[in-house]
Amino acid sequence: MIPIVSIVGKSDSGKTTLIEKLVPELAGRGYKIATVKHDVHGFDVDHKGKDSWRHKQSGAHTVIISSPKKLALIRDVDKDHNLEQVRDKFIQDVDIIISEGYKSDIQPKIEIFRKEKHTDLLCTKEDNLVAIISNQAFDIGVPCIDLEDIKSLADFIETRFLKSRQERLVTLKVDGQNISLTPFITGLIYNTIKGMINSLRGTQSATRIDIRLEKGNDPVR
Repeated sequence: MIPIVSIVGKSDSGKTTLIEKLVPELAGRGYKIATVKHDVHGFDVDHKGKDSWRHKQSGAHTVIISSPKKLALIRDVDKDHNLEQVRDKFIQDVDIIISEGYKSDIQPKIEIFRKEKHTDLLCTKEDNLVAIISNQAFDIGVPCIDLEDIKSLADFIETRFLKSRQERLVTLKVDGQNISLTPFITGLIYNTIKGMINSLRGTQSATRIDIRLEKGNDPVR
């Protein structure tokens, strides 16, 4: 399951700026990141007069704009989706989801706090607060990372949410050649194969599973 981390904070705390710095740091370590921005006031991405807007105005429930480098989905929904629903319905092939906002959601939260802007924190440990990034020290039982130390914040996220996925060792060889796997594909293969094997009698305690597919001289299909 793709982990989710919410960057939260009061108004004018710098959530978007923090994400702009955090995403390239994680991406530079080889991770694929999805971001989700929560806007309680609504938004509009298909502008009046554009083809996609005309499709939507004609009554289409879902409109997809596709190009060689980007794909966008515009879809009617009947409620404000929580992060788990957004992940399960719309996000695939990434290693982690970083959201902005969603302060009331149950997912783990990292709060950004600027002492010159605010007087008290938005969240507590009871709100699933897992860390604070701030230019002020806090001692409330969660790590407090300096506001400018993006590397340490990325280290924390990597250790807390991503390393456990990498520890699932999966190797893939095709015609004797080792194939490099992303953390997402590693987790997908591991969970799929382990789930199927666990349904077989006497396999629940297995620590190693070897699978080999062959089809004579023809490519495996």
